Amino acid sequence: MSQLQLDPAPGTATAPPRRATRRARTPVFWLALPLAVVAVAVFVLPLTGLLPEPGQNLAATRQPPAFLSGGTWAHPLGTDKLGQDVLTQFVEAGRLTILIGLVGALVAIGPGTLLGLLAGYFRGGVDRVISILIDAQLALPFILVALAIISNRGSSLPVLFLVLALTGWAVCARVTRSATLAIRERQFVLGLRAAGASEARIVLRHVLPNLAGTIVALGTLQVGTAILVESALSFLGLGVVPPMNSWGAMLASGQDELSQAWWIAFFPGLAITLLVLLVNLLGDALLTHHDPRKRRR
Repeated sequence: MSQLQLDPAPGTATAPPRRATRRARTPVFWLALPLAVVAVAVFVLPLTGLLPEPGQNLAATRQPPAFLSGGTWAHPLGTDKLGQDVLTQFVEAGRLTILIGLVGALVAIGPGTLLGLLAGYFRGGVDRVISILIDAQLALPFILVALAIISNRGSSLPVLFLVLALTGWAVCARVTRSATLAIRERQFVLGLRAAGASEARIVLRHVLPNLAGTIVALGTLQVGTAILVESALSFLGLGVVPPMNSWGAMLASGQDELSQAWWIAFFPGLAITLLVLLVNLLGDALLTHHDPRKRRR
């Protein structure tokens, strides 16, 4: 006796097929894996004692990498004009670059998410005021904002994080506002409002958790943006200052050595390009994973 398959009732959510969910998670895993490897490498390698000793060695200036003629494995990525090992600087600068990317994303997505949530849920005058602030911020070139702040406060990590917060919150707020506008019109929110639930309870316990996927994806994308902003500012001499070092600062210090020692600027420039590319691809994959409308069938 055959069994009848009944169609789900209208409005009933059906779980996505397990195979489709697995396909959606695959790009996220393969993009997160190299990023995890990079993070572990820059934070663990200094603890192993495998890196060449830091410090100047004027007898070994501008030595090429080991894979080029004249290079030695004592300095796998070569040395700079002061005889300092490029690999050691590269790893140390990578730690600060990743730290700046993570903290820069947090300080931007925090206020951006809060303002976008308020604007999208409460609408009315709150939405108009916040939307005007978003448009005003997006109309200002970030380099002008950075110049105004750094010329007044000087170059330091707290000032850099302030610049990243002021230049990054508007994009996060706009995306969060759009997502909140869609969530507030869903049936469960309308039902909670009709049942007499307070606005604060609806926002904190129901709307905000539904924004978690979008917030994570936005934060991932903002990491790449923060790294690019820091690299641009350091290249102009407005970001990281000695004795601190970042990939952007290494790129700036090697620009005058391109004709004699191109490897000083090449490796940090390549690392910035690949890291930002992987982070942006991961952010796009997370947005696709958390938005069923964007999933390929």
